[in-house]
Amino acid sequence: MIAAAASMSALGVGLGLALGFAARRFHVESPPIVDEITALLPGTNCGQCGFAGCSGAAEAIAEGSAPVTLCPPGGRDVALQLAEITGAPPPAPGGMADAAPLVAFIFEDHCTGCTKCFKRCPTDAILGAAKQIHTVIPDACIGCNECVEACPTEAILLRSKPRTLRSWYWDKPAAPVAQGDAA
Repeated sequence: MIAAAASMSALGVGLGLALGFAARRFHVESPPIVDEITALLPGTNCGQCGFAGCSGAAEAIAEGSAPVTLCPPGGRDVALQLAEITGAPPPAPGGMADAAPLVAFIFEDHCTGCTKCFKRCPTDAILGAAKQIHTVIPDACIGCNECVEACPTEAILLRSKPRTLRSWYWDKPAAPVAQGDAA
């Protein structure tokens, strides 16, 4: 019994040291701009941009193969900051819609408790358990649409984020009407 524990411990220590040495020896430095872009993106790895995660999207933006407007959860503010960092032209005023933030909403009378929605949620914004009704934490939801696609009963849809003191935002002002157009 002691010999087995000692051999497993020695094997674990030996392999751990070998992995640590390999990690230091074969470490690949990423360009600083990729790290800066990755820090700017939301980091939820939702996949709405078409990449597997935010790090893949950051690499594509840094090399110029992806537009700065590729992150829907980040919105126009992130696109403007990405354009500033990369030197790309900023998005046109009409090029990216300033949409109100969306969050998922679950109709409890249609929810069967299948757990498919909260397994797909990248931010763990859905609470529930197997065969129990689920609910969404609006402050954690990024509106990525993953849970809506996963729900077999179509009990989930995206709604505008409810306005509270924590999530209140200004409405975009209406365009002024010129004097000659008012007739």
